[in-house]
Parts: sequence; C-alpha cells; structure tokens
Amino acid sequence: MKRLQECFNTRQFDRADDLHAPDCFSHPLGTTGFEAGKDAWRWLTAQFPDMRVVAEDILVDGDKVTVRSSVEGTGTPDGAPRTALASILAKLEQSLSGLPQGNPRR
Repeated sequence: MKRLQECFNTRQFDRADDLHAPDCFSHPLGTTGFEAGKDAWRWLTAQFPDMRVVAEDILVDGDKVTVRSSVEGTGTPDGAPRTALASILAKLEQSLSGLPQGNPRR
C-alpha cells in the first residue's frame, strides 16, 4: 500500500502496474483492469496538482489489507482555493452517475 501511494504521490503511475492483477476490479470506477485507475489518477492530479495521499493506518490480517488514508492538498489549476476532497467527491459522484450499473466481481 505504501508503494501504491508513493506511485500516486510522485505521479509515476506506470510503476503501479505490477501492484494490480490484470483482471482487478475497481468498485468506485466500475471497471476491470488498472488502466482505468491510472486514467482516474491522471484526471485527479490534473484537477488538483498538489494532491497527496497519506496512509494514516495500514492493517493486515492474512491476505486482507485495509488502509485509512487522508488526502492533502487544496486549490485548482486556475488557483481558486477550495477544499480538494469536497470537489473530488462531487466530481466522482457526477462521473459515476453515468456509468452502467452491473454485477461487480468479488
């Protein structure tokens, strides 16, 4: 998880390829494969250039991992101040509302 966040925070998205199974499913994006995840990362960092993700807690139990993270950064490309997280959630909700609803693999 720390390596994944390092790839995001340094904008070296292709270095995260080997951290994902080829058929991984993204529940938030509703897509299979990590290419859509990298596209989402590119979109987010274009909207919020100073955005960083920080792992607050990482819990491991066998083959299961959960992470509590915080998101740091404010502003937009045009320099207007606003809370990044609120803007991200609003844009994700708007983007996801147009996706077809399916039966996600588990």
